Amino acid sequence: MSQPAGASLNTIPLFAEIGDAERDRLSQLCSWRRYGPQEQIIDRDAETSDVYFIAEGRVRIVIYSLSGREIAFDELVEGQYFGELAGIDRGRRSASVVALRPTLVAAMNAATFMDTVCNNASCAKPLLQHLARMVRRATDRIMDLSTLGANNRVHAEILRLARDTLQPDNTATIKPIPVHSDIAARVSTARETVARVFGQLAQAGIVERRSDHLLVHDFDRLEEMVEEVRGDF
Repeated sequence: MSQPAGASLNTIPLFAEIGDAERDRLSQLCSWRRYGPQEQIIDRDAETSDVYFIAEGRVRIVIYSLSGREIAFDELVEGQYFGELAGIDRGRRSASVVALRPTLVAAMNAATFMDTVCNNASCAKPLLQHLARMVRRATDRIMDLSTLGANNRVHAEILRLARDTLQPDNTATIKPIPVHSDIAARVSTARETVARVFGQLAQAGIVERRSDHLLVHDFDRLEEMVEEVRGDF
């Protein structure tokens, strides 16, 4: 699909400092495609190396076990990108990517991506920082899966979702309200376990379900619950 009218890489922070003319050139070199909800964008193990930039929409990074169980790793929104590992080393895809809502992506071939990154320090630095964050998140996830029980993994995921909106009064807002099955997929447990933990946290006054968001009343207490368990290992 050719570049849709009005679509560009202007919303992608990675390319914020390369200049309008170069960004327009890259936009024209990309292959653009729209995906509907639950439509697969990348299949794990596919031997492709394009890097995808999200111009509109939201996607989920997942792996499916041999039994078909979904293990969710992350959700990405407009301005973010995926497929960069294969774009760098030309190896097989490490995960599948599925659109969660109507999504428009720009696919850039690996050669163009690497040439752009290697010749623009303003792109290389944020890419390296992004890769460092990926490693840190993966390390934290491995530790949580290895050392925390299912209930505590749910606590840790709620804490992660709340951290970016922490307020001076020790509250935080998670919006939209987390779906139990999504949390279960991220922390490798059953949906029923997630529902039970949410109920326990609500009874303790730590969280409260509102009409369009989950309010964390006591972020510090939630953090203490996670760190107390992590401290045992």
